[in-house]
Formats: sequence, structure tokens, C-alpha cells
Amino acid sequence: MPTSHVDVATEHASRYLQQLCKHWAHKFPVEFDPNHGTIDLSLGRTVLDADPAALHIAVTADEAGSLERLETVVADHIKRFAFREELTFDWKKTPAA
Repeated sequence: MPTSHVDVATEHASRYLQQLCKHWAHKFPVEFDPNHGTIDLSLGRTVLDADPAALHIAVTADEAGSLERLETVVADHIKRFAFREELTFDWKKTPAA
């Protein structure tokens, strides 16, 4: 399954993690606490981890096209929540095992 990940530098990682999970909780299966979250979207799975310096995101999809779309959807939503700061999303593909 295609997977990619990104580490987004921000001091507000926990806030963005919780906002994203709450945002999608009405529509998709979501589990989260202030430091870890999982979202099972129709495009694939998103796993988020927050620490004081960054938001770590991993996305997994059934196919490569869905993976790129999932990366875009997740990044766009977080950018909207983080309108007060400029976040950088440099997705890296995870090699297949």
C-alpha cells in the first residue's frame, strides 16, 4: 500500500491534530488524544503524532493516485486551521517493505 509521511514544524501541533480529528469525526472513523490521532477516510488512513516542535503525519492509500489526493486534502485542511502561520508540507514517499 502506498504510504508517505511529512514532519511539519509548528509549536501548535497538538491543536492542529485535534482540530483535524474533530473536523472529520462526524463523517469518518476517528480516534485521537492530544498527541496521537488516526482518521480512516474514504481515500485512505491518516495517522498524526504531535510533539512540542512538529506535527508528524503519515498517510496510506490503496493506490498511488489516492495517496497524492490524500496528501493534498490533509495538508489543505491543516493549512486552513493554521492560517496564522506558514506551514511547509514536504511529503516523502515511504519505500515499500
